[in-house]
Amino acid sequence: MDRTTTMKFVRKFSLAILALLLAGFLLPERKVVPVVGASDHDWNKNSFWYEPWGSSGVHKGVDIFARKGTAAVSTTDMLILYTGQVGKGGNVVLGLGPKWRLHYFAHLEQIAESTGFYVSASETIGTVGDSGNAAGKQPHMHYSVVSLIPYLWKMDSSTQGWKKAFYQNPIEYLQTAQAHAP
Repeated sequence: MDRTTTMKFVRKFSLAILALLLAGFLLPERKVVPVVGASDHDWNKNSFWYEPWGSSGVHKGVDIFARKGTAAVSTTDMLILYTGQVGKGGNVVLGLGPKWRLHYFAHLEQIAESTGFYVSASETIGTVGDSGNAAGKQPHMHYSVVSLIPYLWKMDSSTQGWKKAFYQNPIEYLQTAQAHAP
């Protein structure tokens, strides 16, 4: 790589890092339920940190059940960090939202082709499905919220309880979204 190409790369990389750093502080936190038409009847309010839960030990999110193909939407304004496939999650979308929180959407049937670098709250990111280790099970979308800044006071003595400093209870997030729904 010549010097000009290297400098262009460094400049683009630096701008991307700066955008990510600022996103944690500047993105507004508009909370939306991530499955169109879903309500608290479509998820089990006791499923966060439920155990035993397969090879992961505890369930670090919430499963929102809906008909296959139901629109899955962004829960808040986010910078999209990854769209693609992972083993257990199948088709997934991972975004960085306000307060340095990662929003993880898994088991999607499809990922919206229009999902770019930035999505607004309520923007379609895919459809509910049964991909990954949900194959053959009732269609749903797994939703997790992970803080990059640890909330040390949330740790407890439960199995893997130290991870609660990072994994936020998405059910609390969804309840707040419902309370502010129009």
